[in-house]
Amino acid sequence: MTPHFLTRILAPESVAVFGASDRPGSLGQVVFAKLRDGGFRGRLLAVNPRHRTVQGQPALAELSAADGPVDVAVIATPAATVPDIVRQCLRHGVRGAVVLSAGFGELGQAGRKRERELVALASAGGLRLIGPNCLGVMRPSAGFNATFSRNTASPGEIALVSQSGAICTALLDWAEQEQIGFSSVVSVGNAADVSFGDLLDYLALDRETRSILLYIEGVRDARAFMSGLRAAARTKPVIVVKPGRHAASASAAMS
Repeated sequence: MTPHFLTRILAPESVAVFGASDRPGSLGQVVFAKLRDGGFRGRLLAVNPRHRTVQGQPALAELSAADGPVDVAVIATPAATVPDIVRQCLRHGVRGAVVLSAGFGELGQAGRKRERELVALASAGGLRLIGPNCLGVMRPSAGFNATFSRNTASPGEIALVSQSGAICTALLDWAEQEQIGFSSVVSVGNAADVSFGDLLDYLALDRETRSILLYIEGVRDARAFMSGLRAAARTKPVIVVKPGRHAASASAAMS
């Protein structure tokens, strides 16, 4: 059986962090430190043209300087730089990216246009995107934490997929107190490319996942979502939370 395309993103053997930084509190500093110090057993690359080293590790000016393949790119740079980074990824044969960067569809018409162009560029080269404007992804059993969340999830059997970064963070806070673990945590953000349907297809066959929790603000492709939901629900419980009926939930959904 051919591996699902999300395997490279959620269970990578090599990761490149664009925007990896030494600046305390910056997105690139937090994400790179979590990957470096969190027990990730794969190859970790820092890509930053402004620095020769990042957090004591050699930094690459461009991905073309990398020795060997890269499974997933984690992009933590301003929105204007993301298309060029995607082009670097395409030239290097990268097939998955997690775009933490904001400044896309959440910013109105101009942002939506920028987002459409980004997805078209990536899709033309066979690169799949999680995000943009997302918290990131975790695979706790592999020590893979490509997020800027304050907490790192413990290994467990629940998969959490959320459009809201704030809800994702709140659930991780609560789960830490209750000693509840996760098989995967995925913040999809604007969900411009990889969809809930894609993730359900993957999680339906994931041996580490015994139940799935979805926090959904909206679905772009209802047919793909229902197909993935049916596939997953045949083998494990799926809980879907849809906010927006009350003022408090609508406010959380805006985050």
